[in-house]
Parts: sequence; C-alpha cells; structure tokens
Amino acid sequence: MAFISELIGRPVTDYDGTRIGVLKDLIARTYNEFSHPVVDAIIVHGKDGDVTLPYFDLAALLSAAIPLRRPAADIPNYEPRENDIRLVEDVLDKQILDTDDARVVRVNDIELVRVNGNVIVSNVDIGMLGIMRRIGLEKLGRWAAQRLKTDLSEGTISWEFVEPLMHDQSMRLKVPVEKLAELHPSDIAEIISSLSRAEHGEILHKLDIKRLAETLEEVEPDFQASIIEHFSDETMADVLEEMSPDEATDLLAELSDERRQGLLKLMETEDADEVRELLRYAEDTAGGLMTTEYVSVLPNMTASQTIEHLRKVGEEAELVYYVYVTDEEEHLIGVFSLSDLILAQPETPITEFMHKRVVSVELDTEQEEIAHMVAKYNLIAVPVVDAENKMHGIVTSDDALDKILPTAWKKRLPHFFGGHE
Repeated sequence: MAFISELIGRPVTDYDGTRIGVLKDLIARTYNEFSHPVVDAIIVHGKDGDVTLPYFDLAALLSAAIPLRRPAADIPNYEPRENDIRLVEDVLDKQILDTDDARVVRVNDIELVRVNGNVIVSNVDIGMLGIMRRIGLEKLGRWAAQRLKTDLSEGTISWEFVEPLMHDQSMRLKVPVEKLAELHPSDIAEIISSLSRAEHGEILHKLDIKRLAETLEEVEPDFQASIIEHFSDETMADVLEEMSPDEATDLLAELSDERRQGLLKLMETEDADEVRELLRYAEDTAGGLMTTEYVSVLPNMTASQTIEHLRKVGEEAELVYYVYVTDEEEHLIGVFSLSDLILAQPETPITEFMHKRVVSVELDTEQEEIAHMVAKYNLIAVPVVDAENKMHGIVTSDDALDKILPTAWKKRLPHFFGGHE
C-alpha cells in the first residue's frame, strides 16, 4: 500500500540506472470488470519535458526509486484513451462526488494497492490525515488520533463510491447529471458556481421545483438572476412560490422591473403580496431583510393546543424555534422557544411560560444594529414590529450577520440552527 503523495517526486531511472526524471503523475484506466481503476502509465518530468511511460515497462512502482524494465529509448509512445484518469491532475485536491453518501468532498490523498501484479486505486483520503501526510506530519496525526480515540478510516472513501467531477475537452461536466440531482442543495450550488452557463441549465433542469428553489437559495442573488435565464417565467413563478419570501424578494430585486412585475403576476396572489410587501423596504433594513414565514399563536392557547397547531403550520415557517404570541390584531406580546413548550405540562397556558420582555426591531432598523442585537442576545431570529408593536416578520441570524460573516458560513447558518433543508 502507498499514497500518491508519497510517490510524486520520486526518481525514475532508465534500464541502466541513469536518472531520467521524477514521477509527475499516474494515469489510471477504468475497466468494466473492475470497480477500481488500474494504473496504466506514469508521467515522468525530465530535463526535456514530460514523457508518458506504460506501466508494464516499469520494474517497480511502489518503491523508493522507479526503474524501467528496458531502455527508455526502446519504449513506444503511450497511446492515451478517453477513459484515462490523471490521478494528480484530475483527482488530487479536486472535488469528487461521494455517491455512497451523496455529497461533494475534496480529495487530500489517494491510496494505491498492488493486486496480482497491478497497482489499483483503492481509496481516496478526504480527512485531515491526508493533509498531514502531505506536509510530513502523518505520525503526529496518528498519535493525536490515538490519544483522542478517533477512527482514521472515517476519512477515506472506497473508489467504488467515487465519481470525479471532471470535464471533457469542451469543459462539459462528465458526471451523470442524474447523480448530481440527488445531492444536497448546498452541494449542487457549490458545483454550479464553477460551471459554464450552458451547464447550469443541464443540471438545474433535472431538479424538481422544490429542489431548484432550495438550490437557488444557496447562491447569491446576482448569481440567481443569471441562472434563471434558463427557465420560462411560468417555471420561475413556481420556483419563487417555493422559496422563502425574503429569498424570493432578493432574487426579484436583481431583475429588471419588467420581468419582476411579470413574474409577480404569475405567482399565487398570497405569495406575490408577501413579496411585494418586502420589496417596499430598503434591502439593508429589517423590513428588507425579514421573512414573513414565522409561527405565531394566540395567548389563550395551552401547550398541547400549541403543539397541535405547530404540526399543522410548521412546514410553512422559515424557522420553527421561536413561537411568537400575538393578539387578534397581531400585536407582539410574548415569545417562547420549543424547549419551553416541550417542558411545559400539556394543559399549561402559554402565558405562564412565555417571555413577556421580547427583544424586537422596527421595520426601518438598519442591518448593522440588527446584527449587534443578534450577537448581544444570542438570538437565532429577531421579530420585526412597526411603531404600534404589530408584528410583520422575523430577521434570521444568517440574514442579520451576512455583512460580518463570509458568504459560505452565512449560507450554512440556517442548517446549524434547525432551518429548512
């Protein structure tokens, strides 16, 4: 067994022992009868450039030096094939699709094993140990893992579950689009961010409306606007209805007024009215940042009645962690968390365990102040009220903090805090 990081840079010697260069890359080839690629050639970097040598002309590969079986001058040119995989250029440090867990991961190292005279690609290392091995600290990593009682094998994936995210000569993604459609929306968003506009459509058209909406919510509004050029207004209206109102508002704000109004006319009246309401406010204020999807209950309800209510309406909410208590005119009078609700006896009136002093912001409160309040009070969301204390929506922590945190972290905050998937 060896790792490609240990082999790259090793000397390659001619039949007579003369050094001809160093190992630069390995070419592996897939065969129908094997689930793992077989090393078929090596690329050697010498003083006159690169040369590709067939594997069967090597006396040994997994050794301190790599000698040839016969003089290099007698070895014919290697004939590349369409299914060749350059392990360093195509796989190492690249994203791959883990088809077993349906996720996108980064390859830190590649494990090779000798089987019946061949060298095959057995596993890819996606863990910290692969990184430490490449910087010469593998022993330290193993020692630390032993002390922490961590299983190092958790950082590897068998090649049979690996799908390299490679491109052909026209830079079209070669991974079956159907496999990509099975990924988590954040993984799909990460992939399409590096593809051509033509490839956006190829992948996104395979998604159903709900998954397409979830994927669009994982990218920035200006990128969303370029993506939706692939879709008809009728399809996009359906997608906007699936998106949370604040995300739909951000997307529509990036479009021309003509197309924005056209899409709003095609949306269901209730959904369109919610978005029109949000479009009235400046984007960096509470009104522009808020979502109108939240859960509120009347003060005369008990804990058991509230739980039953949440079962009915919870799926429509942006974030079911706080439950807000409002009167018949929607004035905010209290709030409680799910933990408060679960710990209460079924017949307990919610007024007995709700928090009456509610931290809130007004519609014109600026984002910087909202972010300060979220951080100060450790909030997951903050309610938005008008001058009469009537509730209009909530600003979630990710939207409040997006000027402070990098986009990649901001987009993951809802998942950490129990938001929609």
